[in-house]
Amino acid sequence: MSIVCSHLSFSWSDDTPVFTDLSCSFGRRRTGLVAPNGAGKSTLLRLIAGDLTPTSGAVSVDGVLGHLPQNLPFLAEHTVADVLGLTPVVAALDALAAGDVSDAVFTAIGDDWDIQERSRAQLDRLGLGDLDLDRRLSTLSGGQVVSLGLTAQLLRRPDVLLLDEPTNNLDVAARRRLYEVLDDFGGCLVVVSHDRMLLDRMESIAELRSGDVEFYGGGFSDYQNVVRAAQELAHSEVRNAEQQLKRQKQQMQQARERADRRASTAARNLKDAGLPKIVAGKLKRDAQMSAAKADDVHGRRVGEARARLDEAERAVRDDAVLTLDLPDTEVPAGRVVFSGTGLSSSVFDEVMLDIRGPERIALTGGNGAGKSTLLRIVSGDLEPGPATVQRGEGRIAYLSQRLDLLDERRSVAENLAAFAPGLSVTRRRHLLAQFLFRGDRIDLPVSALSGGERLRATLACVLVTEPAPQLLLLDEPTNNLDLAGVAQLESALGAYRGAFVVVSHDESFLANIGVSRRLTLADGSLLAT
Repeated sequence: MSIVCSHLSFSWSDDTPVFTDLSCSFGRRRTGLVAPNGAGKSTLLRLIAGDLTPTSGAVSVDGVLGHLPQNLPFLAEHTVADVLGLTPVVAALDALAAGDVSDAVFTAIGDDWDIQERSRAQLDRLGLGDLDLDRRLSTLSGGQVVSLGLTAQLLRRPDVLLLDEPTNNLDVAARRRLYEVLDDFGGCLVVVSHDRMLLDRMESIAELRSGDVEFYGGGFSDYQNVVRAAQELAHSEVRNAEQQLKRQKQQMQQARERADRRASTAARNLKDAGLPKIVAGKLKRDAQMSAAKADDVHGRRVGEARARLDEAERAVRDDAVLTLDLPDTEVPAGRVVFSGTGLSSSVFDEVMLDIRGPERIALTGGNGAGKSTLLRIVSGDLEPGPATVQRGEGRIAYLSQRLDLLDERRSVAENLAAFAPGLSVTRRRHLLAQFLFRGDRIDLPVSALSGGERLRATLACVLVTEPAPQLLLLDEPTNNLDLAGVAQLESALGAYRGAFVVVSHDESFLANIGVSRRLTLADGSLLAT
């Protein structure tokens, strides 16, 4: 029940390197694998699973391996039985019950005589007990498909289990069931996730950074505490090294100035003393050599101080955070930004919703309850049925799960120019720098951005457009963001002074953005919770 990666190197077909001489091992414990987007978390899991072949080095897995990728390879016409791998076994069991005792039937069944009972038990544990085996995936929600994929892996009785963002698209109830299932897993578990509640249930955290893996005992909060303490020490070391370098430079400059004064005084004294030229020359050369030696000593000390500073700076993480000030988004307390009665759709009926002032509302509910539909009604994208709707004078901005607000073909700078044509080029560049787009990054097309970069670009265009939005609607904004991206989003929402409604199942995220009211869509009704 272990994974060993030995001197692992991997590059994409265009020779872009991902890993170089990476060595690490995972034992019989629950491990969360964390890293920024693009660092290679999913790639490492695929190399371990055998979906990719390393450029050099080797991967060995001890035991039966299960792998749940982030993008599940299921087709809409597949049935529940197909995903669970039950179709040939169930067919063989049915054939046996009908009297077929051929070798092919027994080979198809293998050791899976109880597969139907085991599969039903696993489906029940993950909240899918009501699914018929012949039901097609096209009729399931995204969260149900993820839970079904995990069920399929667990039915293999894996010794080693790799999970890539397993809580994506899961509602709160489904997440809790998944947590309980993974708590009971006794083998080697490696989880890639930005779900901090899940990561806090791990026994260790493996951080993939700069092509190396470093392990930390405990869950994510323990890891954060260790990193935070290390970063405080690293910043202190940088400050000390900077002061030491400054002192050494000052001492070297002072030594040079003293040597220059002594040389000038000695030259006048030699001239006044009337010494022979040969003697005067020797004294002058001796003075110059003494000054040069002193300069070498101080130069060496400056070099050593600069080396210590370089080493201290390498220990400081470059985890950029957003520092924003958004005064134009302010909404006075009590002002109505949206009011609707009788809001109806195919999944809810006669719903009432009022949003006032700078409220921070979390909208929760099970998959398929209609949360995205309600946001689209509030934004005006969908008709609310025979309802009464009042929207405030301020602008409403809606960020869908797909983050499809920007023009994929245009650069980040061009998109911002389209959203805020009244801003000067200098002002736009300054604003993009606040959203961590600097240098050539502002000229990248949106299609080339990572999930976190796409979110930051969308926020930049939405929040600085005139007039600034007084109501912000966000639909699962943390999906596919790395932990640094989630922190940046939390910072942006902390600076936002208007009202917002956010759909999210990430409890840590909701706690960090200061939610003031919670609403739940359930059984066609909108309830305060």
